[in-house]
Amino acid sequence: MGLGIAYVTANVTRLPVVLMDVNSTQTEKGLQFMNKLLEKDVAKNKITEDHAKITRELVSTTDKLSDLSDVDFVIEAASENLTIKTAIFRELDKVCKEDSILATNTSSISITKIAAATNKADKVIGMHFMNPVPVMKLVEIIPGLATSDVVLEKTRTLATAMGKTCTVVSDIPGFVANRLLMPYINEAVMLLESGFASAEDIDTTMKLGTNMPMGPLTLADFIGLDTCLAIMKVLHENTGDSKYRPSVLLQKYVDAGWLGKKTGKGIYKY
Repeated sequence: MGLGIAYVTANVTRLPVVLMDVNSTQTEKGLQFMNKLLEKDVAKNKITEDHAKITRELVSTTDKLSDLSDVDFVIEAASENLTIKTAIFRELDKVCKEDSILATNTSSISITKIAAATNKADKVIGMHFMNPVPVMKLVEIIPGLATSDVVLEKTRTLATAMGKTCTVVSDIPGFVANRLLMPYINEAVMLLESGFASAEDIDTTMKLGTNMPMGPLTLADFIGLDTCLAIMKVLHENTGDSKYRPSVLLQKYVDAGWLGKKTGKGIYKY
């Protein structure tokens, strides 16, 4: 997700971007993938060679959070884990300048909880991009309890400049997109677990019967079963409602390391 956000920011808004990951190998892979995207767009005459060249020049990389000390806007896109995210925001609070806006790309975790790890909760906001970022048009913007109106408007302005349509959502577990999507996916996994239908028949029913572009189990594999499980746990733990209980089979797949397309095996084999 981080790469997609960096790519769109540089390619569409033409703003300089610093892509940060503690693993420099990951950033190098990210740059290679970004180059493939640019080459593809040039081949399709969507952009010129000069445009692609400038995009590449706008993106730099680092493996140190301290190198973000002078940035105006940070968008964190780490794993969907509160402990990891709060640790990152605690460090960002120390290294970033006072007026930097700190956004998180969390897909379900409370913005208010993440903001509490900093001393400037008024400048922390949720900016939930959809995957893949270069293709999907929506960004959910989620103000925390203390987020200022100025920060909200600056975030909306940036997302709009990136070519995105924005919705503003209250800081509730799962926000809107995953509050609706994840229980749907979880129910599909429960149907598979019960043996009432095969994975193929579940997906085909939803694709051809309800005009969904992708079946729920294929979509789960694409998102990552670990991400789906993490979001369901957030919904279940933070609402206390049993209707959000994660499927036992979903937990088993994650325990087995069958995370979906990214590992070559999930609900389906790739």
